[in-house]
Amino acid sequence: VEKVVGKTFTMTGSPGQGGLLPRSLDMIFNSIGPYQAKRFVFKTDDKNGMDVQTQVDALLERQKRENQPAVVPKTPSRQRVDPEFADMITPAEACRVDEVDEDSSYSVFVSYIEIYNNYIYDLLEEVPFDPIKPKPPQSKILREDQNHNMYVSGCTEVEVKSTEEAFEVFWRGQKKRRIANTQLNRESSRSHSVFIIKLAQAPLDADGDNILQDKNQVSVSQLCLVDLAGSERTSRTRAEGNRLREAGNINQSLMTLRTCIEVLRENQMCGTNKMVPYRDSKVTHLFKNYFDGEGKVRMVVCVNPKADDYEETMLVMRFAELTQEVEVDRPADRPVCGFAAGRRHKNQAFKDELSRRLEERGGPVDAGIVCPSVMHQLLQNLPPLPPSEITDPHDDITLPRLIEVLEKRHKVRQMMTQEYNKTAIMLKSMLQDLDNSLASKENFIHDQRGKLGDKDKTIQTQKTEMDRLEKKCKMLEYKIDILQKTTNVYEEDKRSLQQELESREQRLQREQSEKRRMEQRMQSMVQDTKLKWEKECERRVCAKQLEMQNKLWVKDEKLKQLKAIVTESKTQSDQRPRPSREKDRPPAKRSASPSPVPVRYDMRL
Repeated sequence: VEKVVGKTFTMTGSPGQGGLLPRSLDMIFNSIGPYQAKRFVFKTDDKNGMDVQTQVDALLERQKRENQPAVVPKTPSRQRVDPEFADMITPAEACRVDEVDEDSSYSVFVSYIEIYNNYIYDLLEEVPFDPIKPKPPQSKILREDQNHNMYVSGCTEVEVKSTEEAFEVFWRGQKKRRIANTQLNRESSRSHSVFIIKLAQAPLDADGDNILQDKNQVSVSQLCLVDLAGSERTSRTRAEGNRLREAGNINQSLMTLRTCIEVLRENQMCGTNKMVPYRDSKVTHLFKNYFDGEGKVRMVVCVNPKADDYEETMLVMRFAELTQEVEVDRPADRPVCGFAAGRRHKNQAFKDELSRRLEERGGPVDAGIVCPSVMHQLLQNLPPLPPSEITDPHDDITLPRLIEVLEKRHKVRQMMTQEYNKTAIMLKSMLQDLDNSLASKENFIHDQRGKLGDKDKTIQTQKTEMDRLEKKCKMLEYKIDILQKTTNVYEEDKRSLQQELESREQRLQREQSEKRRMEQRMQSMVQDTKLKWEKECERRVCAKQLEMQNKLWVKDEKLKQLKAIVTESKTQSDQRPRPSREKDRPPAKRSASPSPVPVRYDMRL
C-alpha cells in the first residue's frame, strides 16, 4: 500500500527519514554542542525576554524545580528515548555550522502551541486532572514585547540539551494535538500547530569562564516550524457538525493568509501602502513581524497528484506562485557602538590599540615581543666564549682571554638592561597614556550615558504614555467590538422579531379573511335554510288547511244526512194515530243534535 505523505509528514518524517523538525534540531545541537551552558543559567521571563543568572542561582533553581509537584513540566531525561521516534532523530549524515562563536555560550528552549478555531492553546501545559469535573484547556493570548515582536503570553518553554530531549517534548505535545478522521485522511489535522525553537546566545567574560551577567548582551534567535491544517472541500471530506465548523475556521484562516500575501504583493507592485489585515487571524497575527521583514519566511506546499484533486492542486500552486513573487524590504540593522563583548574581542581590541600606539611612537609593530630587532642585534654581537680548559698550571693565556670575553659580555648585558629599561619606561608611559585616554573616553562615555539616560527616561515616559494610550485604544477597540457585537445581536433579534411580526400579521389577516368568508358562507346558508323552511311551512299549512277543510266538509255532509234522517223520522211520527192516553204513550226519544267538533290547527313544524 502506497503511503500518502503530506504536511505533517514533511515536518516530522518517518523512521529512517527525518523531516524538517529532527533535521533542524540535529543541525543546531551538532553546531553548539560543546558550547552549551548549564541548565537554568539562561532563564526565560514572561515578556519574551531572556535573563542570565550565575551557576549558583542555576543550581538553586534546579533544586527548586526538582522539589516542585509533577504539575510543572520537567526537563526530559537524556537516557529515556521513546521508541516511536527513535529512528526519526538519527538522520543519515550529521550536519553542522562551522562559523560558531567559541567565546559565547548557548542554550535552546522549545515550546509547542496549536491554533484551533482561532484560539491558541499550549500543548505542553500540564494541568492536574480532575475526574469529577475535568477542566478544559485555557486559551492563550497574543502580546507584543518591547521590541514590537509578537509572542504567546504564558506559553510553556522547556530548556533542552539534545535532539532527543527536544523531540520528546515535541512528541508529548503532538499526542495532545487535535486530529480527526475524514473521508480523505484518516488522521487529518484539525488545527495549525507551531513548534518554536529559541536559541539564546550570551558572550563570555575576559577569562572565558563565566557568562556576562548583562541582559542587554543576550541575543535570541527564533525558528518557528508551522504545520498548517488541511483545506479540503467539505463536499469531499463529508464533514458534519463540529468537523464542518472546524473546516470553516481553517478555511477562514487560510483565506486571511492568502489575503495578506496578496496585499503585500499589491503594495510591492503598485507602490501603495495598504494595511495588511494581520489581525483577522491568529496565524497571521503571530507571524506579523516575519512578513514585515524582521525575519525570513519559507513555505513548503504539498499537493496530491490524483486527478480528483486537480482543482485544489491548481489553487494551491497559484497561491505558491504568488507567494514566491513577494519581496519584503528588511529593516536596516542598528549600528553597534563600542567593542563586542567576549574575551577574544577584548584581547584583540587591546592588541590593535597597542600596535597603533607603538606605530605612532616609532616602536615595533608587534606588541607581543618588546623590541625584537634590538634584542636580536645585541644577541648576535655577544662574543663567543673561548675554550676554558686549562692543561698547564703555568697557563697565563686562557684565563685572561676568558675574563676579557666575560667583561665584553657583561657590557653587552648592561646595554641590554639599559635598552630593556628604556623600552619598559616607554611601554609604561604608553600604557599610562592609554589608561588616560581610556579614562577620558570612559568619562566621555559616562557623560554620554548620562545624556542617554535622560533621553531614555524621556523615551520611557513617552513609551509609558504610548502604552497607556495604546491600552486605552485597545480597550476602546474592545468596547467598540463588544458594542458592535451587541448591536449585531440586537439587529438580528430585531430582524427576527420583525419577520415574526410580519408572519403573524399575515397569518392574522389570512384568519380574518377566512373568518369573513366563513361568515358570508354561514349567512348565505342560514338565508337559504330560512327560505327553505318558510316554503316548507307554507306548504304544510296549506296542506293542513285543505285537510281540515275536507274534514269539515265531511262533517257537514254527515250533519246534513243526520238532519235529513231526523226530519224524515219526525214526519212519519206525525202521521201515526195518537194513543188515547198520553201517559200510556212511551216517551219519545229526544234526538240530540251532535255538538260541534272543535277544530284545532297544529302549527308546529
